[in-house]
Amino acid sequence: MFIAYVIVAALLSAVLLSSAAAKFTRPNRLVAQMSTLALPDSVLPFLGVAQIAGACGLIAGSCWGPMGIAAAVGVTLYFLGAVTAHLRVKDFPGMPPAAALAVVSVVVGLLRTATL
Repeated sequence: MFIAYVIVAALLSAVLLSSAAAKFTRPNRLVAQMSTLALPDSVLPFLGVAQIAGACGLIAGSCWGPMGIAAAVGVTLYFLGAVTAHLRVKDFPGMPPAAALAVVSVVVGLLRTATL
């Protein structure tokens, strides 16, 4: 189970860091999506920092279990917020990726909990 945690946490961390990089470089696709969600550009740095913190927490969770669980909870809440943002503006095509990542975050938390 621990090896499964490390693999899934590493993959999720890579996704989080890639997404965080986009939050700071602001490609046109991301800016358009944020405007669809009615989010101002000023929240992008905060979202990027939250994703970096989540990725670091998941990796640190390999050494200290409670950190991995806390990070998984935080990342789950982050993606549930993303799902809510998509639902709020009825952007149904944009919702599945956020929902899938929320599920993966829950799985990561459960894997780390099982290996304590």
